[in-house]
Amino acid sequence: MRLMPRSIRLRLVLLFAAGSLVTVLLSLSLLYVALQGQLSAALDADLQHRSDDVLAALRNGDLSAVFVDPMAQVYSGDGAVVFSSTELSGRLLDETQIAAVGPSTRTSKMLPLGYRGEEVRVRLLSRKVGVSGDVLTVGLPSGAVDQARGRQLEVMAVAVPLLVALLAGLGWLLVRAALRPVDVLTREAAAISTLGAGRRLPVVAGDDEISRLSRTLDGMLARLAIAFDRERAFVDDASHELRTPIAVLGGEIELALGALDDPDEVRQSLLAAQGQVVRLTRLAEDLLLLARERDGSLLVHRVPVDLLDLARAEAAVLGPAVGMRITAAGAPAVVEADADRLRQVLANLAANSAAAGAREALIRIDVDRVWTRLVWADDGPGFDPDLLGSAFERFVRGDESRASASGAGLGLSIVRAVLTAHGGTAALSNGPPLGGGVVVLRLPVT
Repeated sequence: MRLMPRSIRLRLVLLFAAGSLVTVLLSLSLLYVALQGQLSAALDADLQHRSDDVLAALRNGDLSAVFVDPMAQVYSGDGAVVFSSTELSGRLLDETQIAAVGPSTRTSKMLPLGYRGEEVRVRLLSRKVGVSGDVLTVGLPSGAVDQARGRQLEVMAVAVPLLVALLAGLGWLLVRAALRPVDVLTREAAAISTLGAGRRLPVVAGDDEISRLSRTLDGMLARLAIAFDRERAFVDDASHELRTPIAVLGGEIELALGALDDPDEVRQSLLAAQGQVVRLTRLAEDLLLLARERDGSLLVHRVPVDLLDLARAEAAVLGPAVGMRITAAGAPAVVEADADRLRQVLANLAANSAAAGAREALIRIDVDRVWTRLVWADDGPGFDPDLLGSAFERFVRGDESRASASGAGLGLSIVRAVLTAHGGTAALSNGPPLGGGVVVLRLPVT
């Protein structure tokens, strides 16, 4: 069984009502105690003044002060009534109570002093009279105080529910007003069916928590919309890149099937189909690498690698493969890195430069206190200035002078992904030392 309601509004109102009930009860209880204390103090002060007046008169030999007092008696040491008010017909204290009187004793008791002998609660003050052992007792009916106490309790019994109900109603109005923007945000968020619709959450005016929440959620939706657009463009570009090799592969297979009686034709078609399979495989591997880098699962096996030795070895292999003269120079620099991934980076850079028409490339290694830098420079036409800020994005190609007819535009994206996985950075520029494109890769110093 669920004790608390599901609605946060109702829960807040219930908590507010409970807190209000505790606060009201505590406040009225303290008020009740304070008022009762004041009434009792006033009653005792009246008794004290009367007792002082009567005692002063007795010491002066004036016995009439006892007779005219509405409720006063003087007892001897053995408990006998010596003097008494003319209006009293009974005793205020019995012998046991008289024997227990100290210098000043206050008591409350019921006495048959009312109409037709009705019991009436009285407040008594008893004091010793000199050294003779006599006791003076004065009294005052306390029924008015008891009635005031009862009326106060009745008022509290009526006021507490009314005050709590009023405060709960005010709390409901405040909570509803405070949570109204949340309801609006909830309805608008539920109405947004797709990030591509361009709808945004309403911005709540002000600078409180809810307004900051609305701006934060709206900003999050804007970032998600951008990411959604990028992923949609990625899917579109990937589909476009896959469509061509798949179409060529299907065409070659059809040619092979249509020329089964011509072995040479079949062989040419199968070789062409094999080339397209290699292209598809490479594209799929590149896409998988970028996807792993995006979700942070691209693994690199870090081992000590001398960048200068690796660059010289790869220059000797990549130069003949891409038809370029590649040289490596600089200072020896050992870093913790994945050698295979770094070879892939150099291969992509070599392929990119060769596709742009470069004939020479230079790899330079240098080290400072924080970074180990690998600079790749070629003598090609350089990067398109309009694409320097986006050349690392997926499926981005430059102009015809630096675009490969067969490339998918993923080479530089993979370069940045590998550097990011190593905790490094990549940057592009044009200019010296060879006048073409320059790629600066930075890896943390070991």
